[in-house]
Amino acid sequence: MILISIISLLLSNAVTLRRDMSILFNRIAIIALIYCILHDVTNLSLISKSIGLHGGLLHITNITQIFHVFIFFVSVLILQLTSFFPRKIWVPQYSSLRDLLFNNFSYYKTKIINKMGGHLKIIEYPLILLFIISGAVFLISSSDLISVFLSIELQSYGLYLLSTIYRNSELSTTGGLIYFLLGGLSSCFILLGTSLLYANSGTTNMDGLYIITNLSDIKDNINIWYKPYYINFSLLIFSIGFLFKVSAAPFHFWSPDVYDVIPTIVTTFVAILAKISIFIFLLELVYYTSNYLFDFNWTIGLLISSLLSLIIGTIVGLTQFRIKRLLAYSTISHLGFILLALSISSIESTQAFIFYLMQYSISNLNIFIILIGIGFSLYYYVSDNKEYKELSDKNNSPIQLISQLRGYFYINPVLSLSLTITIFSFVGIPPLVGFFAKQMVLSAALDSGYIFLSLIAILTSVIGGVYYLNIIKEIFFYKPQYKINPLLGNYYGNVYNAKGDVLVKSFAFNYKNIVMSSPMAITISIITLVILLFMFMNKEWLSMGTILVQILFNY
Repeated sequence: MILISIISLLLSNAVTLRRDMSILFNRIAIIALIYCILHDVTNLSLISKSIGLHGGLLHITNITQIFHVFIFFVSVLILQLTSFFPRKIWVPQYSSLRDLLFNNFSYYKTKIINKMGGHLKIIEYPLILLFIISGAVFLISSSDLISVFLSIELQSYGLYLLSTIYRNSELSTTGGLIYFLLGGLSSCFILLGTSLLYANSGTTNMDGLYIITNLSDIKDNINIWYKPYYINFSLLIFSIGFLFKVSAAPFHFWSPDVYDVIPTIVTTFVAILAKISIFIFLLELVYYTSNYLFDFNWTIGLLISSLLSLIIGTIVGLTQFRIKRLLAYSTISHLGFILLALSISSIESTQAFIFYLMQYSISNLNIFIILIGIGFSLYYYVSDNKEYKELSDKNNSPIQLISQLRGYFYINPVLSLSLTITIFSFVGIPPLVGFFAKQMVLSAALDSGYIFLSLIAILTSVIGGVYYLNIIKEIFFYKPQYKINPLLGNYYGNVYNAKGDVLVKSFAFNYKNIVMSSPMAITISIITLVILLFMFMNKEWLSMGTILVQILFNY
């Protein structure tokens, strides 16, 4: 379905004339992804254990299918940002059900609803997104070193293009170039690991690799032709490439720079989707190759990376004053928890890993959508602050500094509360969903005897609360620096009958009637309520995690 959609969009892109067709392209991509979700959900019951495809290049299990659905779902939410205008006019006296059905409301749209916004004019955006999603879906299902490399490159090339898609933005091009060069370096590690694995085992099939690692427990008979530590070092080099891609410490140095300079709408996709597919692939790799009797195991590398991510993500985050750089370091800190759960590879830790990955992706998505919403909602306001006026690339990323959120509670209290709930979830304050995720990971780590790492994780969570609370302090404890733009007075609109030929009434409206569009508002509301009320609706989510882990461990 994704491939058919990509071909259709390519063909329609070739024949279209209007540049503002991008909104329609995005909506078509959403419809295609919703079909993909339905397709995967209906096929869930067909697969009990695993099905191999294309001579073992790909394999489908319940875990891969659930995460296909999750990737499609997250992508639909991100595509909403470019599928609808960001603002709408809401005049209560003309917004009854009768008025909406039988009258037409017209006004000068371009200025108000940001019809000419840069993100609504890029036709290629949904097309590149579909390429990245197809790469992510193939990577999750990969069962061969060749398909792993091809999938990760398909996903990565799309992300490089996406980072530089705003052609007029110098910063965006710089960020994309940094991403491309360092992404190329990480691909070299993956290729080197792949070639070493092939040289040692003589097979590119992951199943063959898993059989060899299990046989290598029989030390005495096999040592003549096989050196077990060789495959461990190969897997360690292989995993370094993937740690580069997800920006885990000590390979994190590119992500704060890239996150900060590329437009916020693009950052949303780069920060979330690239990580989900890689972690699900690593989940199966760790599970099948970590049962060694030898002293050295390649998963030690993941534990060291987890420790460094927790420390670096927290300590360096304390000095940040740019919001997207802070979110980049926040992501590195959370990757520490995810890697800790991943490398333990017990039933409890795998369940914690799946839950943490899902809840963090959704919370991260919410915080980026709120940031974009705040940028759009400040349309009617101006600030005397010289620093804000001199921000480069402010059309693509309106909110760049934490201080720009100062006093925002007095402008839009509901959006401020949504942001606060999401931030508290990141900190891990009960009863929000982030608390349960951290508690599950720490419980699994303590059960497996990782006491030192658990203590570091708890300490870094407490220290990390400082920079999150700084954002909340800016929002609630200061007066806003913004004032209504004096150049923008009242706007005028007309209400016509259903046919549009009879004028019913003309009236004026002002900035209070310009509100966030419904799709964005509904998405933020639902995700915030899920984060807030998780305690009352946790059964299905946790049960799904338990079932997936049981299937994996009983396979």
